[in-house]
Amino acid sequence: MHSHSMDRWKHEHVFLGATHSRNERRIRLVVALTLVMMIGEIIAGSLYGSLALLADGWHMATHAGALSVSAAAYAFARRRARDTRYVFGTGKVGDLAAFASALILAGIACLIGFESFRRLLSPAGIRFDEAILVAILGLVVNLLSAWLLDTGSAEHAHQHEGSAQHGHEDHNLRSAYVHVVADALTSIFAIAALCAGKFLGWTWMDAACGVLGAVLILRWSFGLMKDSGAVLLDVEPDPQLSRAIRERIETAEGDKVADLHVWRVGPGKFAAILSIVSQDPRTPAFYKERLGALDRLVHLTVEVQACGGCPS
Repeated sequence: MHSHSMDRWKHEHVFLGATHSRNERRIRLVVALTLVMMIGEIIAGSLYGSLALLADGWHMATHAGALSVSAAAYAFARRRARDTRYVFGTGKVGDLAAFASALILAGIACLIGFESFRRLLSPAGIRFDEAILVAILGLVVNLLSAWLLDTGSAEHAHQHEGSAQHGHEDHNLRSAYVHVVADALTSIFAIAALCAGKFLGWTWMDAACGVLGAVLILRWSFGLMKDSGAVLLDVEPDPQLSRAIRERIETAEGDKVADLHVWRVGPGKFAAILSIVSQDPRTPAFYKERLGALDRLVHLTVEVQACGGCPS
């Protein structure tokens, strides 16, 4: 059989999310915004001798690095989408980046918690006016970044845990969103604590809010780690989809699904392998047609076995 006659049976394995290009552009904008803020704070801190501005500038550098991981993942997945070495495409690259970002976020949370707890035990002097200004600047930048990365209620950092919605999430974008929301949260806590310290004399509030923020960020990072790790390990992504496959195949008497594997190959896109045992077996194409309405199934392999003596 000539190779050109096989072309009609071949198909591409491009399983990128529907909003991949848009999300990549948004991530790049946020990285650029973070870098501008970082450079501005470092220059201003150096010119005016402000340790608070310098410290926050280098803190922004860690977030720029983490967000750059997300941006690089989008670019890599897009450029290698048709590379045949990736047998099921590059749709999971974003989940790998999200898992790495979750680890970075957990590390940042531990550092914040450690430093805050240390300051609870050994309070340090605070230049309130300067620190409040830095916290407000950081909050404005992170709120703008969060607006750029807004992904709808299904992809917010702390919602829909354990639901089927995770099969449709872009975990890479979610990881970037968690980073900026976590930083915005620490800025809000910092502003409240610094105001309490300046006007009420509650200097311990700064460290206490740091501990609380670290706990919340750690919780978000573990949630992101769990969800992205489940995709990397091919945990069943959507029980409703598996149930729909069984119901559509087992409509005829004598057709039974003996084995079914469903996994996610990209945001909102799934692959499946199923083995059908039938008293009156049809061609694989017949059973694929039954599943044609399930547009989330982008890669389907069907095996059919005859079983004349099986109970109906």
